[in-house]
Amino acid sequence: MTLEQFFVLGILVIAVGLFISDRLRVDLVALLVLLSLILTGLLTPEAAFAGFASPAVITVWAVFIISGAMFQSGVADMLARQMLRLAGNNSTRLLIVIMITAGIMSAFMNNIGAVAILLPAVVAIGRSQQIAPSKLLMPLAFAALLGGNMTLIGTPPNILATTILQDYGGVAPFDFFDFLPMGIIVLTAGILYMVLFGRHLLPERQSGDELVDAYPVREYVTEVRVSESSPLAGQTVKQSRFGEKFGLNILRVRHEVREMESPLAERPLHSGDVLLIEGPLPEILTVCRTHGLQPVKEWQSQAWHPSLETEGMQLTELTLSPQSELIGQTLKEMGFRARFGLSVLAIRHNGKSIIDHLGDVPIEFGDALLVQGVPNKFGLLRKNPNFLVLDAPPLELRRTEKAPVALIILFAALLTATFGWLDIATTMVLGAVLMIITGVLTMEESYRAIDWQSVFLIAGMLPLGIAMEETGTARLLADQLVNLVGNLGPVVALAGIFLLTALLTEVISNAAATVLMVPIAIDAAFGLGAAPEPFVMATVLAASTSFLMPVGHQVNVIIYGPGGYRFSDYARVGIWLNLIILGLVVTVLPMIWPL
Repeated sequence: MTLEQFFVLGILVIAVGLFISDRLRVDLVALLVLLSLILTGLLTPEAAFAGFASPAVITVWAVFIISGAMFQSGVADMLARQMLRLAGNNSTRLLIVIMITAGIMSAFMNNIGAVAILLPAVVAIGRSQQIAPSKLLMPLAFAALLGGNMTLIGTPPNILATTILQDYGGVAPFDFFDFLPMGIIVLTAGILYMVLFGRHLLPERQSGDELVDAYPVREYVTEVRVSESSPLAGQTVKQSRFGEKFGLNILRVRHEVREMESPLAERPLHSGDVLLIEGPLPEILTVCRTHGLQPVKEWQSQAWHPSLETEGMQLTELTLSPQSELIGQTLKEMGFRARFGLSVLAIRHNGKSIIDHLGDVPIEFGDALLVQGVPNKFGLLRKNPNFLVLDAPPLELRRTEKAPVALIILFAALLTATFGWLDIATTMVLGAVLMIITGVLTMEESYRAIDWQSVFLIAGMLPLGIAMEETGTARLLADQLVNLVGNLGPVVALAGIFLLTALLTEVISNAAATVLMVPIAIDAAFGLGAAPEPFVMATVLAASTSFLMPVGHQVNVIIYGPGGYRFSDYARVGIWLNLIILGLVVTVLPMIWPL
């Protein structure tokens, strides 16, 4: 082993360790990798920073913009509604339709966006048919991962693998639909597995139409009257910050004999006004003593009950969107109550429900929030790009008049890519620019549509793949694999590549796993005298099998809270799907791409 190879392996091991530990953001780790390659002299600055100009990186962010256009124009929503309408009232047919829809959408837009669009509709239709979201959301996420294998732009690993393969002399890159045969096969296998076996392993933790059943909300509702000596007199509810200070929700305000009004009305409170407040009983009693509030005798404190929803209030769930800028902030830091006029009753985090001190809990991607308020307040949330409200959104919120334009641009881009009239990066950028020029989405919306973390991750990790190849580190690792299983034949080596990538993609991003494993897969194929294409195809298929842990892929994270899942649910359901796809890789893949 040369000194250069030692440095590359050291950087590789440290990077994987940082990815697994999750102490630093993955994009920051990627930038540290890039800088390490420069500082150790393994790559020149020009070579290291060239990752940001890589066709793979350019294609990825352009695909994000096109996906955003499908969202803003309502095309994806309309497709989702039409497909789900076909399911009728049959639960098995609903499961099949959800997975087919997610698979098809993920083939032509990024799978995170496809799940984000389908998630509210799937939750809403599940509740209407008394089906727990936990029975539908994991199949949705898994189908999105599998469906991305059908086209070149379906998932970043496909784009990255094609770019890396192109850099090897004498090896032709994959065309747009070269992924389609295996993509259809693995998606079909995933659907059959879920219908025949997997759905029986899925948990059922939330009853269909009673949201509160999923959360152990121990709240009390009572009416209190503002006394003449109360410090609240003369202040608006906003000014008093009553709810934020004491962790209580003011549901309504009744000014003397008037009807109940929104708690965020600008009118100052006066003595004699009646507040309908909600919260733990000890806090209610304490605040009554300290703030001159008198319980109304004709109203008895009672355990919170969902019938409150029929008294002009509405319950719903929401989660952070994949592009949310609020990840890690508390409700107090967001100013959630003041901004939206809604009350958070509970938060589901890492499979557990939190009901105490909610204002101080950092909200993470994948958490689900049980929210209560008057219906018109939820419109603000639906328009806010930081949140996904988990019910079917009205199409009026989309730019539906631009839907035909968006479809024409999308089909033109796909046609151009399919026939190779332009290279894939140019084609996708052209499609993205046309979406903006024609007003399908604005420039600001296009920036928000891009998952910049993925862009920096890929741009930072690509130089490591280059260093592995130039220093012979990829060949060194490939030789070790060939020496270990080479005597057993290329099929066993193919299985080894798949398993290594599948395990790696559970603890680091699928893009990073692809960058690390594709050079090893190509060199292993050359070492065995086999064609590199099936080895690369096995690598990208494995990179999309993040089924064992919720942290394996963002689509698993986004359904974690809304589905009420626990960490172990993924492994119990996903391990068998991993084995099925491994079986297809060693039996069917060599028939399509001969070794």
